[in-house]
Amino acid sequence: MSFRTAAGPAPTGLLRKRIARAFCLLGAVALLVSALGCDDGTADRPASKKDAEEKKPPEGKKVPVGDGVQLEILGDTRRVLVSAEVCLREGPLEQLLTRKMKKEHEAIIAADVDARKIHEALILARAKEGSTVRWLPKYQAPTGTPIRVSLRYTSRGKTVTAPARSWIKNVNTGKELDTDWVFAGSMLVDNPLDKNGPKRYLANDGDVICVSNFESALLDLPVMSPKDDPDRSYVAWTERIPPVGTRVTVILEPVLKK
Repeated sequence: MSFRTAAGPAPTGLLRKRIARAFCLLGAVALLVSALGCDDGTADRPASKKDAEEKKPPEGKKVPVGDGVQLEILGDTRRVLVSAEVCLREGPLEQLLTRKMKKEHEAIIAADVDARKIHEALILARAKEGSTVRWLPKYQAPTGTPIRVSLRYTSRGKTVTAPARSWIKNVNTGKELDTDWVFAGSMLVDNPLDKNGPKRYLANDGDVICVSNFESALLDLPVMSPKDDPDRSYVAWTERIPPVGTRVTVILEPVLKK
């Protein structure tokens, strides 16, 4: 095979020297690029599965406190986890969380738990119980450590965590609930059927996390919300609540003063 230039055939020996010189020049350029650390295409390489696992935040240690109730410890953070499920998506509310087979017609979620174990877990999470609502001789709001409540569930294969307040609508303002709950602590009372037997923990009648003020509430709102008000202030925000039967982890996180 022969090559031509504008002036005619090029001498074969001269052409070979030019080609060799060109290859030497290209090699030098390649070495320079490598020395300067230019991108070789690995910067856009996706992280390996091992890399992704190493970047995942560490999970907290979970300590069982009772059936369906766990204490989660992650560093200095302590939270209470309660296993529950959606039982209602529309209508007026007295509770956010009730016990199964108790007040499911007035609560969004229900849990098959002993409310005393939630109380115990909150104490282990460094929350301090206060007092339940008082109506006489005058209204006194519930007190106790503020508790931030979140709801974690699975939707379309993805884990979703929502503030519990976003599932509750204030019918007077058209907005979601704008206050956290407090650890009121419910009450222990004598069993009227067996005065010598163990005392009854009133929140086990269904008033676990309330939106209407109850003397028996474990968690209650620190604002006036009469249980006997015919025009209930709070209703379920249907569009934001997953289907009935959806499994939900209720996360209770004490808001502690530093």
